[in-house]
Amino acid sequence: MRICTQRNVLLALRNSFATTCCVAVFLVAGNSFFTEQAFGQGGGFGAQAVGGISVDINGIVRTIEPGSLASIATQRRKILQENPPETGRRRELQKVSLKRIVAEVQRAVTKDEPLSPEVLTLGGLEQITFVFVDPDSHDVILAGPSDEVSIDGNGNFVGQNTGRPLLLLEDLIVALRAIDGARMGGMRCSIDPTPEGVAQLQKVLTSTKQMTNPQQMFQAMEEALGPQQITVGGVPADTHFAQVLVAADYRMKRIGMGLEPSGLTKLPSYLSMIPPGQTATTLPRFWLEAQYSPIARDPDELGWKLTGRKMVCLTETDLLAQEGMLRGRGRTDKNAARWCEQMTASYDDLASSKPVFSELLNCVDLGVVAALIESRQLADRAGLDLSLLIDASFVQLSKYQIPTHVPTVAHGMKRGNRWVLSASGGVQFQPWAFLEEVVEAEDVESERFLALAARPEKGLCWE
Repeated sequence: MRICTQRNVLLALRNSFATTCCVAVFLVAGNSFFTEQAFGQGGGFGAQAVGGISVDINGIVRTIEPGSLASIATQRRKILQENPPETGRRRELQKVSLKRIVAEVQRAVTKDEPLSPEVLTLGGLEQITFVFVDPDSHDVILAGPSDEVSIDGNGNFVGQNTGRPLLLLEDLIVALRAIDGARMGGMRCSIDPTPEGVAQLQKVLTSTKQMTNPQQMFQAMEEALGPQQITVGGVPADTHFAQVLVAADYRMKRIGMGLEPSGLTKLPSYLSMIPPGQTATTLPRFWLEAQYSPIARDPDELGWKLTGRKMVCLTETDLLAQEGMLRGRGRTDKNAARWCEQMTASYDDLASSKPVFSELLNCVDLGVVAALIESRQLADRAGLDLSLLIDASFVQLSKYQIPTHVPTVAHGMKRGNRWVLSASGGVQFQPWAFLEEVVEAEDVESERFLALAARPEKGLCWE
């Protein structure tokens, strides 16, 4: 029988997830607990440092200063040193027991104890490449490359050797809870100008054609377009998962518009790729979509393999008309298409220097795994009860500030007879779509057999 109360969950778990990137432990009256005041909404930047962005109480998204991120990282490293991981090392294929994850959550709840870094990072997994069902042990096993838990310069949970962001239990819980509701529209976010802003911008562009001072023109366009609207779908907007989507989209647009460097010579800004005198799109639209190779399985559908995961940058040209924005109705912007090709080709390198793009891939993995568990009833076939994670009445995650708007920052140039102002677009992926094409592969069954045979009697994860 599960012994679980909302009070216990709030004490042992709720504040742990507010850390986003690290476990925060405080000593009060002899008890250890996670403190939201140190890293969550109660203060500091813990819940507001996803992807290097902050979200204020009005929902406005901005970039956090490097000094603030360094301070967060220093504080979290100190906490991790005081509560070091018990296990963890670089492994090419680490297996992690969901049954034992649930048991650790249950233990933390009943004993009012904090979760370990291993649990918060799903055993230090950097990616999920296999999902195995073990009916005999009533377990579902996640497997993939892993590393020792560490903290990077921005305060993120990363692998000690690779520097790559680790998967988070918090995001898995969000994916499991949201996956059924994501059947229709997928998991997504979008940053776009409002119809009112577009109409006002059109008036400004029509009435100020003779304006030659770029700064004066940019200021007029910023004021006309106003803040751009953020929409989130498929996952709750007040979660870490949603903030990763928004942060990745926000960073992509800033790189595209030259507001921050990519750090890669092969990925210049979109603006720099527009030759002088060539007509450009006033409000270019870029978005990221996920792709996978067909998911492989064994004959009994007890073993699953995920391969070919990548993010692809896409574009379409909108027409800025008097009545508003007409999507996909403008001239083809070859420079925007070329920039998207460069963004796609550079994505892995960009993810190495800007962790939020790796975090986005992590969230995609977890969304696909959640869809796989739900669609093929893997937990039921294993006899594994995941209700402790799925039922929000048992585990309540800390709420993040909901991102609603991004300030318009005019940073562009005149090309042809148009001013290039700001990019719109978003991030989207449909986890269910990746399950439509499944193939049988011989190696999946053997990998499952090896994983189950190597399971230790104790421990969250094994090689």
